[in-house]
Amino acid sequence: MNNKSWSERDLKTVWHPCTQMKDHERLPLIPIQRGEGVWLYDFDGNRYLDAVSSWWVNLFGHANAKINHAIKQQLDELEHVILAGFSHAPAIELAEKLIELTPPALARCFYVDNGSSAIEAALKMSYHTWLNQGKKDKTKFVTLSNSYHGETLGALAVGDVSLYKETYQPLLMDVITAPSPDCFNRQEDESWEAHSLKMIEPMRDIFKAQAEQISAVIVEPLIQCAGNMRMYHPVYLTELRKLCDQYDVHLIADEIAVGFGRTGTLFACEQANISPDFMCLSKGITGGYLPLSVVLTSDDIYQQFYDEYETLKAFLHSHSYTGNALACRAALACLDIFESENILEKNTHLAHYLSQTTSHFSNHPHVAEVRQTGMVLAIEMVKDKQNKEAYDWRERRGLRVYEHALTQGVLLRPLGNVIYFMPPYIITEAQIDMLAEVAMQGIERATLD
Repeated sequence: MNNKSWSERDLKTVWHPCTQMKDHERLPLIPIQRGEGVWLYDFDGNRYLDAVSSWWVNLFGHANAKINHAIKQQLDELEHVILAGFSHAPAIELAEKLIELTPPALARCFYVDNGSSAIEAALKMSYHTWLNQGKKDKTKFVTLSNSYHGETLGALAVGDVSLYKETYQPLLMDVITAPSPDCFNRQEDESWEAHSLKMIEPMRDIFKAQAEQISAVIVEPLIQCAGNMRMYHPVYLTELRKLCDQYDVHLIADEIAVGFGRTGTLFACEQANISPDFMCLSKGITGGYLPLSVVLTSDDIYQQFYDEYETLKAFLHSHSYTGNALACRAALACLDIFESENILEKNTHLAHYLSQTTSHFSNHPHVAEVRQTGMVLAIEMVKDKQNKEAYDWRERRGLRVYEHALTQGVLLRPLGNVIYFMPPYIITEAQIDMLAEVAMQGIERATLD
C-alpha cells in the first residue's frame, strides 16, 4: 500500500493531536512506514530528517540498536506487572540511577505514565505535603507567564499559553501568574543574566504577599518550549530557589522537555546548581520508544506520607502502567548510551556547530532573534524586525516553512512563527547543514509578502 491508501484509511478513523483535522483536506497526511537514525521513511519511499525528535522525545535516533536490544531482552522476561505491592528489576535499577544522576536532594522516584501525569502528581504531592503538616491554607500554585506544563486539567491550569488554555478556563483552578524571565523581552543593551535577575523581583513581591497560601511554584528550567522556545539565564533559577527556601514554598522543576541533555547538561537545573523539591521527567527518558514519566522528590517530603494506614496520609495516586518494565528498560539503555558514548561531550561540539551554521539567520530582515540553549535552537520570524512586531497568527507563516521543508525531506514543525531545531543527538554536521539550508529557504518563502 502507498501513502494515499494509508492516509485515506487514517482520515476515516483517527483523530490526530494538536491538529485542525480540516487542514488535511489540502495538507497531505504523511504515514510513516519505518525509521532509521534521524530519518523517517514513508510508504512511497520518501524520507524526512526528524529535526524535532518526533515531538522532542527521540534522543538517539529511530530503531536504535542498543535500545532495541534492551527492550527485546526485557520482553522475554517481563512486559508489565502491577507496581502496588509488587516491583521489578528495571524499575528499581532506573530509580537508583536517576537518584544518582539528578540533583543531590532528590531521593525518591514516583513513576507515572506521561508528562502531564507527572505534573498532576507533583501538584498533588506538594499540596498533600502541606496538608499532612497541618498547613491547610497552602493551596495556591504560582506559574510563569508563557509557560506550558501539559494538557490535563491540573497541568493546563498551571500553564499560560492561551492557545491551549483559554477554551477550558472555566474548568481550571485559579493560579497566580508571575512575569516570565524570557530574554526575548530584554532591553537592547541588557544581558540575559541581567534581565533574568531583574525578573525575579515580581516573584519576590508575590511571595511576600501570599506565601502562606502558596503550595509551590512551577517552572520550565531555562526554556519555555511550547511557549515559542523562549529562553532565560540560570541565575533566575538560583534566585528562585533562595526565595522558595526563604518563604517555605515548594519548587517544581518541569524538566519533561528540557531534561536528558537538551540544554547542554543532563538536567537544566544543574546549570543553576539547585535541587528542586520536585523534578518531573518524561519525553526523552526512554529515547522516544515508550511512554514513561517520573516525579523525583526529597526524602523529607516522602516522610510526610510515611505513617500508619489509619492516618490516611498515604499518596493514593496511581496509573495502570506505572513503572512499566519495558519502558524502564528502555530508559536504562538510554542512560547507558549517555555514559558509554560521552553524549554530553559530543553535544557540546554539535551545539557549537549548530550555532555557527545558523549565525547568518540573524541578518535576515524578518528574523528578530536566533537563540540557543544547548541542543535547542530557535529562529523567530517577525513582521517588523525593528520593534519585534509579530506576524498575525492567522497568516500561518510557520506552516509555510513546514510545508516547504517537507518537499525538501525535512520534518520541521514550527511553533507559530518560531522555527526550531531539536534534533536527535546522532545528527551529523552535514545533516545540520541541510537543516539550516532548508530552514532558510522556508523563511524566504514564508516572508515574501
